[in-house]
Amino acid sequence: MSETATSTTRDDLMESSTQQPVSRSGGYGALWRRVPRELGFLLPTLPIVVVGLSVLSTVFFTGTGMIAIFVGLFIVVLALYIARGFGLFELTRLRWAGQAPVTRPRWDPVGEPATPLRTVLGPLVNGHYWLYLLHGMIVNFIVGVISWTVTVVWLSIGLGGISYWFWGRFLPTDDTGTVWLYQTLTDWMLPGSTLAIEPFLGESLLQLMLGVVFLATLPLITRGFTALHRFIAWGMLGAWRSEALQREVADLSASRGAAVSAEDQSLRRLERDIHDGPQQRLVRLQMDLASAERKLDTDPAAARGLLVEARAQAHDTLEELRALSRGLVPPILQDRGLIAGLESLAARSTIPVRLELTVDPAMRFPSEIERSAYFAASELLTNAAKHSGASGIRLHLALRRVPDSDTTWLDLWVIDNGVGGAVPTDSHGLRGLDERLRGLRGVLSITSPAGGPTAVGAHIPLTQTVPGSIVLS
Repeated sequence: MSETATSTTRDDLMESSTQQPVSRSGGYGALWRRVPRELGFLLPTLPIVVVGLSVLSTVFFTGTGMIAIFVGLFIVVLALYIARGFGLFELTRLRWAGQAPVTRPRWDPVGEPATPLRTVLGPLVNGHYWLYLLHGMIVNFIVGVISWTVTVVWLSIGLGGISYWFWGRFLPTDDTGTVWLYQTLTDWMLPGSTLAIEPFLGESLLQLMLGVVFLATLPLITRGFTALHRFIAWGMLGAWRSEALQREVADLSASRGAAVSAEDQSLRRLERDIHDGPQQRLVRLQMDLASAERKLDTDPAAARGLLVEARAQAHDTLEELRALSRGLVPPILQDRGLIAGLESLAARSTIPVRLELTVDPAMRFPSEIERSAYFAASELLTNAAKHSGASGIRLHLALRRVPDSDTTWLDLWVIDNGVGGAVPTDSHGLRGLDERLRGLRGVLSITSPAGGPTAVGAHIPLTQTVPGSIVLS
């Protein structure tokens, strides 16, 4: 996986762990709960779009007018960068208004070097920049003026209507020149009616009814215009579907490569362990048996001693092979699941481990998920015991649902109170663990300042399909 893709994945993970889920509760009350945030988006829209139009049109048309002397090209690029800023600000405002997040485009082409020339002139050949410019100069201005006008009028009629009984009495009136709206409507709807109502009372009742109606429908207006802005932003400011497919293909290819690399390293490590351990013991066992065979007739006592040593060698070899097989797939992991495996690791740790396991012990995950989480915990606990100098360790396991997504993350944290300074280096445990996790499209996060504490998290994506069933995303 490329560094750019890895960085993007980490950023997405951090954002997903901190963002608040969008309320999906239905009902009229839910509409009203969103009104303050939506008004906070709509009411400042007019000055924002006017400033955007003024700045962008001034810079852009100044640049196009000076292209003949080449300097204008750089001014046009500046306008594109400013349009990008306004567009990103619009996406941020939509998030503040409670709208679902819009996936932002990838500004730098994947796999291409970020040269100074590409940084300066790259926006000219990037379609996203031109869409952002079109949005800031034309589309957002038109939609923003309409949505701001309707919202302000709707809110003014609503608030003014329900409070007319108070402020209406301060308006100057005279018996001949004052036109009462309620009288006009009464004459139009009931011609020839002799119904007599005091003018101010009738006007107050009519204004009250109008105010109630307009306020009652205000949540529909704010929700509709905010959703309209979000729909336009999704179409013009968001990432293209083709980019998402390209990114998915790149991530899958990188994940496959990381998985192959991790398995290759595991096989090489297993080969080395067998060569250095059981194979040497078996060679020694073969030599002892050959010596015992030669001395069986001439020196039975010596042969008996060699057979005793050979039996001990066979026992040690069997134990070592069992240990290696547990390193491949621990029996407790197969029989009882991940929670039991983590409890077993904690019990064997040389440093006291406090377990914080919030996952249902009966929940089972795919074997590759359980195996990777188990070995991640084993590696991190071993590293803490060898290098941290800690007196205590916290082992935390939890499921975390990403808002507005079908993805659930399995988060495993190992936190110690040691000296800190842990960094992933080539050919060491943390680097191998990072590759193993990337093979599952997971992420390894490390926070280890000098002096501690050290917090290392292994995050593996899952997908919830049916209740009680977790499968790999």
